[in-house]
Amino acid sequence: MKLAEALQERADLNRRIQQLQGRLNSNAVVQEGERPPESPKELLRELDGCITQLEALIGQINLTNCRTELEGESLTQLLARRDALKLKLSAYRDLAYSASQLAHRGTRSEIKLLSTVDVKAVQKQVDGMAHDLRLLDNRIQAANWTTELIT
Repeated sequence: MKLAEALQERADLNRRIQQLQGRLNSNAVVQEGERPPESPKELLRELDGCITQLEALIGQINLTNCRTELEGESLTQLLARRDALKLKLSAYRDLAYSASQLAHRGTRSEIKLLSTVDVKAVQKQVDGMAHDLRLLDNRIQAANWTTELIT
């Protein structure tokens, strides 16, 4: 199985677990004399199986990410860089947006707002980071589809 397939399976298991939790909650309480539409015991058994499966899969994915190298860096390092870059990009985008929201004055007596940062320069940085993020994400995705999952 390729790493990308394992990642898709992990996402499917996470969705399945959320659905099972919802179904469990819906069947946890019934009116006296009624029976739940689904057996909570069976749902719990299915939930436990999915969680056990997810635990094993996460271990395999993490091990594969640690042992897979691209140009001298592990996938784990590249994933950490991608997460940090996403966080930085979000902060810079928010800054560029906030700094460009200058209210228009209706009269001369209204308070004039001035930007404290060079919006154009910040936006240029945002564009560069977005480009770097796309390239990094493409490298990670390519590796995911060519790397065999370590079992």
